[in-house]
Amino acid sequence: MIAYLLLILTPLFWAGNHVAAKGVADIADPLLMAFLRWGLAFLILLPIWLPKAIRQWPIIKAHFPLLFWLSLTSVGCFNTFIYLGVETTTATNTTLMHAIIPVLILLLNRLFFKESVGGLQWLGIAASLMGVLVLITQGELQRIASLHLNPGDVWILAAIVTWALYSITLKFKPKELEPFTFFGLSVLIGLLVIFPFALFEQGGFVVPTLETPVWAVVVYIAIFPSILSYSFWNRGVAQLGASTAGLFIYLIPVFGTLLSILVLNETMHSFHLIGIALIVLGIWLAVVRRVIAGIRQNRTKTVN
Repeated sequence: MIAYLLLILTPLFWAGNHVAAKGVADIADPLLMAFLRWGLAFLILLPIWLPKAIRQWPIIKAHFPLLFWLSLTSVGCFNTFIYLGVETTTATNTTLMHAIIPVLILLLNRLFFKESVGGLQWLGIAASLMGVLVLITQGELQRIASLHLNPGDVWILAAIVTWALYSITLKFKPKELEPFTFFGLSVLIGLLVIFPFALFEQGGFVVPTLETPVWAVVVYIAIFPSILSYSFWNRGVAQLGASTAGLFIYLIPVFGTLLSILVLNETMHSFHLIGIALIVLGIWLAVVRRVIAGIRQNRTKTVN
């Protein structure tokens, strides 16, 4: 029961990250927010992480190019692109577009690793992509021809693609590297990648003057969507399995939309509902239907 609760809290915290970032987008620079988030998270992790990293340094050194890639696509790019995106798009769009990540992973696995994709899965991919197009064009698909797209939505799409690339290459991570060591290393490398861009954004080594709400958001996103969500997710996967845990990802758009309406007073439009319907249909056809069938099959084998 506790594992299910933790897996519900995880997407709630992740959705809160998008809403919190949007809430301070007008008074805080996006690259600075990304750097402060992971900087504070790393300081909290450092006392526990450093001894583990020293002990596992030979593994880190042997696989550094791969670990750098994984850190770049996750901490370095994914959240940074989100913070750039929420400056000019809504938190609602941000969270809704996250729903296509599992479908995009399926598509990229087919493209790069030749994994089989069935007819219904292709139909699901098409439906989900159409749902995203409805969202980013606000229901006016003719915008695609004239390329009149919101730059914020383009940044969010870039974030989703980098996370999907991270996800399909994560399976190559050395198994002997402890998860906590890997997470701390990803945060450190991501910080080093973000730092020069944040420095350029601030115009040099300048101590920024931030309002109290910004610091409150930094503390929230460093602790809840970063450290706690990671810990909760790992425990949920360990107890319930990756297939079951993965279904809880689809709560991000639900929580994100509700929080956007309640906290940011964003408005739900008809194109949001159409986009949601297409994305949900696509996810069901491409991913959820197969995952549930696999879970039922495993339970049947266990009973027998």
